[in-house]
Amino acid sequence: MSLVVDTSVVIDLLRGHDDGRRFLEPSWEPLMISAITVHEVYAGMRLGEEEMTETMLAGFVSLPFDSEEARLTGSWWNEYRQQGITLDLRDLAIAAAAVVRGVPLVTGNAKDFPMPELHVEQWPPPPV
Repeated sequence: MSLVVDTSVVIDLLRGHDDGRRFLEPSWEPLMISAITVHEVYAGMRLGEEEMTETMLAGFVSLPFDSEEARLTGSWWNEYRQQGITLDLRDLAIAAAAVVRGVPLVTGNAKDFPMPELHVEQWPPPPV
């Protein structure tokens, strides 16, 4: 089963936090990231992390943000705004990447993804 990996997880991995190793096992391949995650990682990259970042991102399948994700993102934005809830457009786009492909999203910020049609896996996973 595939998995879309949120920016929070990629950043944790880059910082050496790999408590959620079970998500890195072959049973979850391919591991995918949204083009939005690529943007967020580069926007927050620290000096000297260029090579490590390139290597890390090369291990994921990068998903484009296209019209299907754009429609879903816009629908959610409108739906939640009418309820008085403001969600980050980047989070909406990352969630749309997972929903469009019918796969879970693993994130350290589950509260940012309230969409009922999105299956969220918590990072790091609770101890077993």
